[in-house]
Amino acid sequence: MEKQPCALSRNPHTLNTWKAHELYYLKMQRSKEKMEREKTDENEYQGKKKLKVCVATCNRADYSKLAPIMFGLKSHPEEFELEVVVLGSHLIDDYGNTFRMIEQDHFDIGSKLHTIVRGEDEAAMVESVGLALVKLPDVLQRLNPDILVVHGDRFDALALATAAALMNIRILHLEGGEVSGTIDDSIRHAISKLAHYHACCTRMAEQHLIAMCEDHSRILLAGCPSYDKLLSTHHRDDYMDIIKSWLGDKAKDCDYIVALQHPVTTDIQHSIKIYGLMLDALISFNKKTLILFPNIDAGSKEMVRVMRKKGIEQHPNFRAVKHIPFEQFIQLVCHAGCMIGNSSCGVREAGAFGTPVINLGTRQTGRETGENVLHVRDADTHNKIYHALELQFGKRYPGSKIYGDGNAVPRILKFLSDIDLEEPLQKTFCFPPVKDPISQDIDHILETQSALAVDLGGTNLRVAIVCMRGNIVKKYTEPNPKTFEERMRLILKMCKDAVRDAVRLNCRILGVGISTGGRVNPQEGIVLHSTKLIHEWSSVDLRTPISDALGLPVWVDNDGNCAVLAEKKFGHGKGVENFVTVITGTGIGGGLIHNHELIHGSTFCAAELGHIKVSLEGPECSCGSQGCIEAFASGMALQREAKRLHDEDLLKVEGMDMNLAEPITAAHLISAARNGNSKANAVLHKASMALGVGIVNILHIVNPSLVILSGVLASYYQAPVQDVIKERALVSAQSIKVLKSDLEEPALLGAASMVLDYATRRTY
Repeated sequence: MEKQPCALSRNPHTLNTWKAHELYYLKMQRSKEKMEREKTDENEYQGKKKLKVCVATCNRADYSKLAPIMFGLKSHPEEFELEVVVLGSHLIDDYGNTFRMIEQDHFDIGSKLHTIVRGEDEAAMVESVGLALVKLPDVLQRLNPDILVVHGDRFDALALATAAALMNIRILHLEGGEVSGTIDDSIRHAISKLAHYHACCTRMAEQHLIAMCEDHSRILLAGCPSYDKLLSTHHRDDYMDIIKSWLGDKAKDCDYIVALQHPVTTDIQHSIKIYGLMLDALISFNKKTLILFPNIDAGSKEMVRVMRKKGIEQHPNFRAVKHIPFEQFIQLVCHAGCMIGNSSCGVREAGAFGTPVINLGTRQTGRETGENVLHVRDADTHNKIYHALELQFGKRYPGSKIYGDGNAVPRILKFLSDIDLEEPLQKTFCFPPVKDPISQDIDHILETQSALAVDLGGTNLRVAIVCMRGNIVKKYTEPNPKTFEERMRLILKMCKDAVRDAVRLNCRILGVGISTGGRVNPQEGIVLHSTKLIHEWSSVDLRTPISDALGLPVWVDNDGNCAVLAEKKFGHGKGVENFVTVITGTGIGGGLIHNHELIHGSTFCAAELGHIKVSLEGPECSCGSQGCIEAFASGMALQREAKRLHDEDLLKVEGMDMNLAEPITAAHLISAARNGNSKANAVLHKASMALGVGIVNILHIVNPSLVILSGVLASYYQAPVQDVIKERALVSAQSIKVLKSDLEEPALLGAASMVLDYATRRTY
């Protein structure tokens, strides 16, 4: 049986009624959800404290940048409470009493501060800053804002930032990080250092702030706030009415000049000269010109005198004005045939319209500019400026948005709303890493404590200044004299030179550590017996004469013990309880650390590792015995074998680079082995086996947890010795690692460690 359609489908009226009800209920549901959302948002706003923002404006120029932000703050009363402070040239009749335009924009001015000391010279600028600093504390204390918004690089703004910083009020600085060619740079950067937050205009300005060690998380790349109004309102239908109201009924679009030149406070006389030359060029160019009075900086009074002396205010081609409302000024710049002077408007706002600009002098040096700007930095003649006018007047360039895209205000408002007032007020700086920073912290005092380290080798005598971290600050090297008297004189001279240099290098010398070959009594500071390499060096008291001459404590130990002390303080042995260091150089030596202490032995000949016997026979050793490790594996032993092979014409092989004139050394033997010389290989295998067996004996006697090879042959012996340990040591010792030392100067560092360990009150 066929299913009957339902009654609803049969009755169109019922269907329409059902749809109407459905739409009604959907509409009601959406309305309810919207009301709930609005209620939630309202609760959130009620739960969140309004941010009290004080905007301080000093002059007509900074108001053009601050006004868009002020309108934005005013349009969000649920988030922000706006306070307005007016000071500076806004309140001076000669500069148009421009505070009135703030009132015309329907902003309630909380305070008007007369802070300008007239005079328009350097002293007046300083006095104006001082007067502002006297008056601002009462205002800021009464308003008690959460944050103060300061713009730019004017001396008034510096007073604002200084007062707010000292009163623990957070500061948002607009347009920091930019570069120009006057005192404004110094003021701008000073305000940036006082400010807690930054809203900059360009990527380069952002990078400059980061380079100035400002916290990247507190820097907003917003763009210029004036661009928000500039880009949205410059296409006005009534622009010709505005042009004619300021330049007369005969004025035409793109057939007039806007001139705005300010004094350069670091070179007032030269800027006055350029101003006069600009006026002469404009008179000669014979075009309608709208010229604005200069700002209130030092030198402005003289510039006005120059203008009046040339009769500009009475000249039929000129219209001289003190102030133009920003909205109208935008139209005038946008439709000008050219703009000339040194105002930042020329390199910033004019670029958005593609208006040709002639930038005179150095006031904007360093600013980012579009292709519309022609620079005449050395504007020292009338002809240069006139020629620039001929090149630029009437042109049109593509608009550039270097300084903004028209969305700065929403970004800044979002930035302000995200400020956490619970964060610490004390601003921090993000300093880049620097080498050996100068600081008065206790850590720095420890770092600059230093030692004089002396290394008496068979060939050279070396002295170094070594700091607490083990860095060699300065090193001195001289040939080691052959006689005792000459050697002592040279040691004292080199040490005195180093002590004198240490003062200049900010190093405080705590004492002298001496590393020397031979057997040493470290308790008395006496060399008992010397090696054959150092003549006249037995039964020598080193401590007494050096300590008396320098007035410093002196420590003495042999080079093997110094090498192990260097590893203990600066190398692989740092923090290791038991380890051995073996020096593989001209001879074989070393030292032992047991329970974190250096082992000297009852007669100070412990750890004479080179004279451990590994054969009952074998070659004769420098100690007079036979079969010592040193007789097989030292640099002298390898050199001896290399000479023997060379004399038998068995050393050189194909591929081996060898100069017949140079003396035969252990390096030639190693090179021959690497090039496949079986005889050289056999010698090195025997040497490696002798050294490895000797170290196995050490492992079985003192059972260290680490073996460190030091010296010129360490890199060659490391792998073979590790293999011998695995083959010949007891199972419990086979896992002990053999490492190559990373220290370049173990003898000097070990000598220094004796002094530095004492300085930190460690037992030695």
